[in-house]
Amino acid sequence: MSFETVSVIGLGYIGLPTAAMFASRKKNVIGVDVNQSAVDTINQGKIHIVEPELDMIVHAAVTEGYLKATTTPEPADAFLIAVPTPFKKNTNGDIPEPDLAYIKAASQAIAPVLKKGDLVILESTSPVGATEQMAEWLAMARPDLSFPQTAGENADVNVAHCPERVLPGHVVRELVENDRVIGGMSARCSERAVELYHTFVEGECVVTNARTAEMAKLTENSSRDVQIAFANELSIICDKLDIDVWELITLANRHPRVNILQPGPGVGGHCIAVDPWFIVSKTPNEAKIIHTARLVNDSKPDWVVDKVKLAILDFLQKNPNKTVKDITIACYGLAFKPNIDDLRESPALEITKDIAKMHSGLVIAVEPNIYQLPEKITSFELKEINAALNEADINVLLVDHKEFYKIKPTSNIIDTKGIWK
Repeated sequence: MSFETVSVIGLGYIGLPTAAMFASRKKNVIGVDVNQSAVDTINQGKIHIVEPELDMIVHAAVTEGYLKATTTPEPADAFLIAVPTPFKKNTNGDIPEPDLAYIKAASQAIAPVLKKGDLVILESTSPVGATEQMAEWLAMARPDLSFPQTAGENADVNVAHCPERVLPGHVVRELVENDRVIGGMSARCSERAVELYHTFVEGECVVTNARTAEMAKLTENSSRDVQIAFANELSIICDKLDIDVWELITLANRHPRVNILQPGPGVGGHCIAVDPWFIVSKTPNEAKIIHTARLVNDSKPDWVVDKVKLAILDFLQKNPNKTVKDITIACYGLAFKPNIDDLRESPALEITKDIAKMHSGLVIAVEPNIYQLPEKITSFELKEINAALNEADINVLLVDHKEFYKIKPTSNIIDTKGIWK
């Protein structure tokens, strides 16, 4: 069975590129998002996120009539849910729990327009069991239809999980080239999901069950988190021992079987900083290394802020005629990784906010990939690179954007990425 109409629920950093790729293959695509501004922007043939090449694809798809956006789901042959899956934050140090509210809301939104023969795929990175939970929500909303958990191969509606595995800044290429893990709730569900993704995916579609597909994505990101934690912990050790951690890692990586990652101010983004908690919350007694890595990476921003406090004291000792209020601190980079505009779970953003909270002087931020700060942020200012270089007494490099390789402040540098050494 071919899929002529595809609906993508959630038009963010994954949903919109996915919708655009289906539309580029002449499928009729209905994109759904609760953000009216994003819907309006897309319907004008524009994009509301920063992602290379995506603007041209979206413009062509909208112009040719293959892609439209709306706030209300419409009937389709396949539904891909690509909504956020954050964790429930807490203040007492407990293990964060996954928040499936967005998945539940998306399920309830599409349920009224489901029909026999439809395929529903959960793309959102999710804790183990989330796909089955989604299927239960759909079944509760539509008792007139059968689903795989009860009808198996003969279900009216097929359900599968297929996690995204793309790198921000390279999403368009990787959506096409990367292998996909397809976890259907039955063999038929997997078969139909593979057929759908082969619309544009040139990589291999590897079939497994839904739970293993969910765990595969969590494992990929947890592995990365553990590796980053080792590098971050190494950077703290080297700072105490007065060793250049970047030189050390370069030397260690000359070993043919060693590949240590680069340290930084922490770990951010919607995946690596979140997904390991899904494993820890499910198996807290067994996930010891994964849990420790999370604690190491989550504590790194505090270490950076402490370095800034020491830099303030050092500046005052060298400039006795100055007060704390006279000191201007510039933070370079707010995104969670280089050369993108994504601020989700960004340690750089949190560090800048923490510096602004504790510092009575002026704090400015430089982020080449955004034009204005989110409305709720008022504790620091956004400025251009040259203004920051001219005004700052202390310079804190938090993200290695390509623009920052071209500059280097002359003094009072805290470099968390090793490019201003």
